[in-house]
Amino acid sequence: MGRDTLVARLRAKAKEGKPVIGAGAGTGLSAKCAEAGGADLIIIYNSGRYRMAGRGSLAGLMPYGDANSIVVEMAGEVLPVVRDVPVLAGVCGTDPFRLMPRFLDELAAIGFAGVQNFPTVGLIDGVFRQNLEETGMSYATEVEMIRLAAQRGLVTCPYVFDPQQAEQMARAGADVLVPHMGLTTSGTIGAQTALTLDQAVERVQAMRDAAVAVNPEILVLCHGGPIAEPADAGYVLAHTTGVCGFFGASSMERLPVERALTAQVRAFTELSFRLSRAGGPRYDRDAHQACADRDVQLRVGHDEMVRVPGDDPGSGQLPGRGDHQSRTGPRQASP
Repeated sequence: MGRDTLVARLRAKAKEGKPVIGAGAGTGLSAKCAEAGGADLIIIYNSGRYRMAGRGSLAGLMPYGDANSIVVEMAGEVLPVVRDVPVLAGVCGTDPFRLMPRFLDELAAIGFAGVQNFPTVGLIDGVFRQNLEETGMSYATEVEMIRLAAQRGLVTCPYVFDPQQAEQMARAGADVLVPHMGLTTSGTIGAQTALTLDQAVERVQAMRDAAVAVNPEILVLCHGGPIAEPADAGYVLAHTTGVCGFFGASSMERLPVERALTAQVRAFTELSFRLSRAGGPRYDRDAHQACADRDVQLRVGHDEMVRVPGDDPGSGQLPGRGDHQSRTGPRQASP
């Protein structure tokens, strides 16, 4: 599916009042489930691997691996199991060891439909962020990556962190804009410090308005911070104008997995049974024999119903079972 067709489909869905949903996937199983659940976009990036390994998503911003190489490795796990939903690659646009035009061509050849800027320096602030900007590893480099991807016909779905960045990404050709509210809260490895939902509403709206001033057709999805659950996303959508969906990563795979696995294991641990004197589960021979006798009776009844019409009633012969013997005695040999 080409970029124009995909974007047109997303816009048509938004016009119908249905939310556009993007889902991060750190494993092939997560991707399969996201597609089965109706996601419109699936995005894979290095944080997904760390997240599903039990580490915080911000591990993706640390020097624990080559982010762009990890995405290429993950492609082999995710792309073959996704049938119809477009899959986007998280690209570290500040990577100084990549010839970005060539790398984007490689991603397209692998089968990615588009890109997102992750890992992103947008999540970094303070003096460290200032030093990154001063030494060539800047957010502007990520904007340039999005521009190059748009030129190549890839769907572009960048993260933005303030209205100025929203405007820059819109000018670079972003199709879907994702105002990022910070590390997702909740769960065992979620953030504890975050904006309130009302603060998120205000910031998302400001970024959406800045982007629409440049491109009125750009799609805007909320993401991150306190927007962790469907009800949270519903609140933001209800209190903003022109925001048409939600992009989730931890919300889509980490939080559901934490709950489901914990509940399933707990259900097994809460089983109860009586122990025999030998210390093992009690084996009830009488109950077992009763079940066996009942099975025999059911089989006999079934055999009686499926006898071939015209056969000797005493023979008990069944279709395809010429060697079957009557239950009342051995079958008589033919003269």
